Amino acid sequence: MKTLSRLSKVCLLSLSLLGASMVSAQEIKIGFVNTDRIFREASTAKSAQVKLEQEFSKREKELMDFGNTIKAASEKFEREAPTLSETQRNARQKQLMEQDREFQRKRREFQEDLNTRKNEEQQVVIERANLAVKKVAESEKFDVIFQEAVYINPKHDITDKVIKSLNASAGK
Repeated sequence: MKTLSRLSKVCLLSLSLLGASMVSAQEIKIGFVNTDRIFREASTAKSAQVKLEQEFSKREKELMDFGNTIKAASEKFEREAPTLSETQRNARQKQLMEQDREFQRKRREFQEDLNTRKNEEQQVVIERANLAVKKVAESEKFDVIFQEAVYINPKHDITDKVIKSLNASAGK
């Protein structure tokens, strides 16, 4: 068992050295893509954002109006509370609490729906961006394309090329 383990270590070391010598013999072409820029600048990402705004603007306005109505009712209650009887005050307070719970529920549902749709739209953009990255990588013969890095030399950044490719394919 120990012999097999030593043999596998020797083989692994040999393969590593062989790979290192092969790498030094030929140059590796590396690229980097900034996905944040793609989400900000690509036409498909911008159109997805506009689509989401159109889809959710009506609900957002209704939600804001409902919140303002509750706020106005609460302020009115605060002004009138000293003149109301205890039963009236309790009834109005209970009504305001129920409206606030309804508002919170609607706001949570809105946020969940918005996040779900945003994720769906982002997934479409990511899929198209990945195809554009692959197209650029193949046409320019890159060996590796990174999406995240601590530091990247700007000469390796192919984000502009990917955005152009993505925008060109969106126009078709």
